[in-house]
Amino acid sequence: MSDFLASQLHNENTFYKAFSKDLKNAKKEVVIESPYITRVRANKLIPILNKLLDEEVNIIVITRNPDEHDENMAYQAEEVIAYFEQTGIQVLLCDGGHHRKLAMIDRKILWEGSLNILSQTHSREFMRRIENEELTEEAFKFLKFDQVRFFGG
Repeated sequence: MSDFLASQLHNENTFYKAFSKDLKNAKKEVVIESPYITRVRANKLIPILNKLLDEEVNIIVITRNPDEHDENMAYQAEEVIAYFEQTGIQVLLCDGGHHRKLAMIDRKILWEGSLNILSQTHSREFMRRIENEELTEEAFKFLKFDQVRFFGG
């Protein structure tokens, strides 16, 4: 558990720089669970995601069904989801008030907290980065991702 004690906390100002660095180093799989998606935030991550796709990294986005958003948010989410799917990013839609915010990179790095990775703009948030294969795998199984057929899985 010493790796957990050595975890790093980030806020909305420091998160994206650290997260982008982790994304750029992904080799096999990226899972992002973000209930909301906006064009502005997604557009900032798309260049990195596209590069990962070129390197044959599997990318899975788990998000709230756009039908559960107001009209403007639904439109943005649908637009980005369509783009993701066209480029090869697997998108899984959740019904019923989905609200978890996390990311897993190569099942070795776990990001968890309150920040909507694909939509955050002005809110004050935090994310904890844990680089620990055992804890990341535990979260993967706890969330029942091991029961979902991801690309390459």
